[in-house]
Amino acid sequence: MLDPSMKDQLKTYLANLREPIELVASLGDGAKSDQTRELLEEIAALHEDVSASFDGTDDRKPSFVVRRASDATRWVRFAGLPLGHEFTSLVLALLWAGGHPPKVEQETLEAIRALETDYAFEMYFSLSCHNCPDVVQALTLMAFENPRITATLIEGGTFKDEVEARDIMAVPATFLNGESFYNGKMALDDVLAKLDTGSEARAAEKLSAKDAFDVLVLGGGPAGVAASIYTARKGFATGIAAERFGGQLQDTLGIENLPGTLYTEGPKLADELGRQVNENGIDLMDRAIAKKLIPAAEKGGLHTLELENGATLQTRALILATGARWRALGVPGEQEYRNKGVAYCPHCDGPLFKGKRVAVIGGGNSGVEAAIDLAKIVEHVTLVEFDKALRADEVLQNKLRSLSNVATLVNAQTTEITGANGKVDGFVYKDRESEEEHRVDVAGVFVQIGLVPNTEWLKDGALELNRFGEIETDESGRTNLPGVFAAGDCTDEPYKQIVVSMGAGSAAALSAFDYLVRHAPADEVAEAA
Repeated sequence: MLDPSMKDQLKTYLANLREPIELVASLGDGAKSDQTRELLEEIAALHEDVSASFDGTDDRKPSFVVRRASDATRWVRFAGLPLGHEFTSLVLALLWAGGHPPKVEQETLEAIRALETDYAFEMYFSLSCHNCPDVVQALTLMAFENPRITATLIEGGTFKDEVEARDIMAVPATFLNGESFYNGKMALDDVLAKLDTGSEARAAEKLSAKDAFDVLVLGGGPAGVAASIYTARKGFATGIAAERFGGQLQDTLGIENLPGTLYTEGPKLADELGRQVNENGIDLMDRAIAKKLIPAAEKGGLHTLELENGATLQTRALILATGARWRALGVPGEQEYRNKGVAYCPHCDGPLFKGKRVAVIGGGNSGVEAAIDLAKIVEHVTLVEFDKALRADEVLQNKLRSLSNVATLVNAQTTEITGANGKVDGFVYKDRESEEEHRVDVAGVFVQIGLVPNTEWLKDGALELNRFGEIETDESGRTNLPGVFAAGDCTDEPYKQIVVSMGAGSAAALSAFDYLVRHAPADEVAEAA
């Protein structure tokens, strides 16, 4: 199951075990049970403190428990093989079961241990989902830190009957005590916030107690990280407040156009950016959602940023890099069937439509790439483009034309997504030339029609936005407000690309540096007078 390099890597990790762990498998007949046995035997052979047994009696077969030998109440169960994106989750489960301390703030660990209710989580993932590991690892950690919490982590491709019975059409999908808990990506703090109603207030109090920053960057994508690195290296006290560190990178797989890097994947690049943030001593504040900007009353004064959780942050220079999100179609049925056949991430949710017919709406690079990827999994893909021709790069169009199970509709306006029994069963489009309407039977609709800037919270303020809601900036990232700068996909920069955002973030940081050295803090000016 594991190639030699993976075995060597895992053996190195297992050297960090502080106490014995047990792997207890429940197996049936078939190849996947055989593979599970092989995997566990290979893991057990790598360290004397790991034992594997195959006498489990769980109804889900194949599945296996990872538990602490000294305390059988602390365990997680993997149903199906946690390989692909989830191999790291398996490694962490082994380490945490063996007493290796997690890299989590002590305050967060204490909050987990303080939960006094029994919580039984079941979470469904796919091996190609790059959002799923965050949820898997959060629930795994909670199960090992609190014996009243259990986590069963289920690979949907192995347990298709369960997926269909529970009407799961998007992952990650999390259930708590048998009821739907949340659909979508969640970090550890997100889970805690839903379970512990006081955690948000404590987090807000902690943020509000921070000293004012020299530079505060709002947004943790490529633009925001690039900006923060530049100002931190200039010696300024720098913070990043981000709703989700990495931004759209977390939803991007293959990246082949980043100069100096032949190939990488979005989550991997986000991890590298996170390490760089840490190395430069930047204060990273995650799960920070902006609510209101109160600009400084004078140059050199403090801008105030109010957050949704009630916290306030202050800074001499503010760099807005809030990015963008996928644009919704805005047609009947889209919201009704969201996560019930309407999807926005082909990599995460594509495997759930194996052998079925799906549609992709959008003929740009994202849409064509989605159609190409889905064609490897599903029975048939219908690609729908509003314009008279596809807008994707020619190399992608050539690849698309080579696929026998893809049909392309151009000059077609999607007007409705239809469904029955709580699931998508088709879509309706209008031929823009003939005005005739047509219906196409599909089980899923993947929407890939561009981006919307994350700037709604600024629309009633003093910051100038264009008609698309984008922040207006000059060539150096300056806005109309002194001491406020912006970069990346939330701005009127026409080219929404990773490398462009990084450059724009760097330029905005240098402009912020120039502003700070030219304008002393307001209190220093008052003292000098």
